[in-house]
Amino acid sequence: MRVVIAGASGFLGTHLTEHLRVHRHEVTQLVRNEPTERLQSQWDPAAGHIDQSVIERTDVVVNLAGASIVGNVHSKKWADEVLDSRISTTATLARAIAASKQPPAFLAGNGISWYGDHGTQEVNENTDSRGNAFLTTVSRAWQSATEPAAAAGARVCILRTAPVMDVQAPPLSALRRLFKFGLGARLGDGEQFFPMISLRDWIGAVAYLAESRDVSGQFNLCCPQTPTNREFTKTLAAAVHRPAFLFAPAPVLKVAAGAMAPELLGSVNARPCALERAGYDFEDEDVREVLAAGLA
Repeated sequence: MRVVIAGASGFLGTHLTEHLRVHRHEVTQLVRNEPTERLQSQWDPAAGHIDQSVIERTDVVVNLAGASIVGNVHSKKWADEVLDSRISTTATLARAIAASKQPPAFLAGNGISWYGDHGTQEVNENTDSRGNAFLTTVSRAWQSATEPAAAAGARVCILRTAPVMDVQAPPLSALRRLFKFGLGARLGDGEQFFPMISLRDWIGAVAYLAESRDVSGQFNLCCPQTPTNREFTKTLAAAVHRPAFLFAPAPVLKVAAGAMAPELLGSVNARPCALERAGYDFEDEDVREVLAAGLA
């Protein structure tokens, strides 16, 4: 299988590229600078430039590109970069796919924040999107940018990704340090649901969707049993053998976290129903297993 990946140099892209190549798939990386390897192709998503021939000869296009959400959350420049980087990359790829004689499949990155705060309600891929939290509005526009590919008949999978828990990357890398110093704390009352997924299940699920021929639509990339923030805090504290008696009051978080506060205090009790119907078997089903895998 021939795969093109945008965002291949990022944390998830690097691991997905390695996994696919180990399984004998050909992976071409889209890069912003002059290519330094044979399986690289230069593109400029902000200008809408891409080598159409690369898209024409591939089977699957995966978009993981986008500015980091770690930054100055009170800055308009940060917010614009988060939004624009996701829309420009997705739109450029969607148009190139639509222009192909035989459109390849499109696995389009997105976020579990698409749903917004749903309290204790179980959330599946058919649940509505609510509210105007920053990442929720970003995720809506992000998904809309895939429409040219779908309209051209391409197989499109929207990857609504929950935070990927691995000690080498945020948020777990930072949380592990805090908890080891005894600074672990629940957020607000801790009753909000906090979806997550292990790195190995994220890679496994994306590879499974790439290799599938007949599945499309929206997919929640999260473990089957979503914990509350209280459960997550207790489990991580136990895993690093430290107490976690502190709590961060909601009013303080709303001021300090700015546009990201809804991600900390909102509740998304997500279930990966579409993935399970498609036949994917999770290795890490609950918070204990996800953190054990992430910290290993």
